[in-house]
Amino acid sequence: MNNQWFSKVAVWLVIALVLFTVFKQFDRSTAPGSQIGYSEFLEEVRAKRIREVVLQENPGGADIEALTTDDKKIRTTATYLDRGLVGDLINNGVKFKVKPREEQSLITSLLISWGPMVLLIGVWVYFMRQMQGGGKGGAFSFGKSRARMLDESNNTVTFADVAGCDEAKEEVKELVDFLKDPQKFQKLGGRIPRGVLMVGPPGTGKTLLAKSIAGEAKVPFFSISGSDFVEMFVGVGAARVRDMFEQAKKNSPCIIFIDEIDAVGRHRGAGLGGGNDEREQTLNQMLVEMDGFETNLGVIVVAATNRPDILDPALLRPGRFDRQVYVTLPDVRGREQILTVHMRKVPIGQDIRADILARGTPGFSGADLANLVNEAALFAARRNGRVVEMGDFEKAKDKIMMGPERKSMIMPEEERRNTAYHEAGHALVARLLPKTDPVHKVTIIPRGRALGVTMQLPEGDRYSLDKERMLSTISVLFGGRIAEEVFMNQMTTGASNDFERATSIARDMVTRYGMTDELGPMVYAENEGEVFLGRSITKQVNVSEETMQKVDKEIRKIIDDRYVVARRLIEDHQDKMHAMAKALLEWETIDAEQIEDIMEGRPPRLPKDGSSSSSRSGGGGSSTPPVSSGGAAATV
Repeated sequence: MNNQWFSKVAVWLVIALVLFTVFKQFDRSTAPGSQIGYSEFLEEVRAKRIREVVLQENPGGADIEALTTDDKKIRTTATYLDRGLVGDLINNGVKFKVKPREEQSLITSLLISWGPMVLLIGVWVYFMRQMQGGGKGGAFSFGKSRARMLDESNNTVTFADVAGCDEAKEEVKELVDFLKDPQKFQKLGGRIPRGVLMVGPPGTGKTLLAKSIAGEAKVPFFSISGSDFVEMFVGVGAARVRDMFEQAKKNSPCIIFIDEIDAVGRHRGAGLGGGNDEREQTLNQMLVEMDGFETNLGVIVVAATNRPDILDPALLRPGRFDRQVYVTLPDVRGREQILTVHMRKVPIGQDIRADILARGTPGFSGADLANLVNEAALFAARRNGRVVEMGDFEKAKDKIMMGPERKSMIMPEEERRNTAYHEAGHALVARLLPKTDPVHKVTIIPRGRALGVTMQLPEGDRYSLDKERMLSTISVLFGGRIAEEVFMNQMTTGASNDFERATSIARDMVTRYGMTDELGPMVYAENEGEVFLGRSITKQVNVSEETMQKVDKEIRKIIDDRYVVARRLIEDHQDKMHAMAKALLEWETIDAEQIEDIMEGRPPRLPKDGSSSSSRSGGGGSSTPPVSSGGAAATV
């Protein structure tokens, strides 16, 4: 940044200096006084209307400045210094003086003669640097690597700063051992992996883990993004790859970290059309540098991506990226460790329980948990608290999982009642059916895009779903619409998202998971992921029309059966539905303990904040995922 600023200032200073000198020498018209002809000037002298004259010699004659008897200034130019003029001035009583010709300095002469050319060259070089990205190395830096090097002094991240991915840390610890003591491996004939590919969902800590490797080994760490290689000029990416590895060899042993490598590592030949592909040239150069004729001893390449399926197979073979390290979403123990790491940066109260927060945040990545701690700190700051308390974390968790409260939204009383029964329908069915997640909270306060939320939290981490659990989830999704029909005698748009998700689950059960007797264990659905041009765009659906009709029939059967189950539960427990809806209308939010009281036939206990009546109106509408939600509900 400093170099670019200095170059810009220098260019504009040169331009200003040249223009100033040129205008000073050639633009004499800015001097005071009106311009007249030489003959007219002589007539004024002979008519005794001139009082003083200054003669300035120049290479072409003389510049004349005169003051009239009326104190007006006039100017004229003579092509040569007329000796008769001097006599006329003396005879007519005009005071005059003659200034000798000014000798131009060498610098002035050079600026006048070469200034315009230097100016044009300077402007051309400046714009070429701008087109090529500027920076160190001038116009020759276009093919230089943009990798940023971190050494021991400015990379303080270690394994202690990385939590929630113990298996991934174990995988990369031997890289640290190799960088610290290469002879330990080489004397037994072993070869350390040339490259390590970190794969995992966004926010799981792939970049942080790579930095911790360099911080533990205390070796230089070159960091670059995959998109930094690609420019609009052909060959630049390959040149930058060569330069990056040359720098790495000079600083070996070291680590090269390429973030989002799928930007340059995509499958070759997968694009549409022909022509010279700059991205493929960059990839080819990277393949050669990682495992070509020359061996890069002591240079370990670590890359990160969340799309390993689109990488070129040559990049993943042994000898290049020998090892793939999966950095997955943390489990409950990992989430507790990650929360503990991030809580070091904020003052926390005595009531904070990281283990409880970890159980209540299933599916959160490391980045999500960092955001949770930050949101909790912001809530504490808003109430002018000195420390972050458990209540702040609960508010932050609700905001992240269900969306922010829309406190200014005023809904008619009829819509509030409709939303209350809608949410009560979700909660009742979830409470009565087996293999459903416990209901954590129900609210009719609008949050985010949802106008009411039924929040479920799993008791533990779950890695697969069985048929009964999926069927129960479909019934829970239908609970909201059925409650509207039974108690409000109407249908609203609030259940649109419920139906969409229920249909998706039923379709997956039939077409992907083989959970029907009629169609059996066979996949009838094509991969619905992102289309990868050249490989997926030409796929054909190999399913007959008759089979698709059977698929639709099975989906319809699952939907109808689960709708009947949910309706029967709601009609058989109308007293509990009325009690739950009444509590929601009065307090707007009820928790698991109050729901338990209602299901046991007891009056629900008062809310923990002591509120006894609602302060505003709100209603039901649309929902947010996951697990069980509707237009007026969202269950997490």
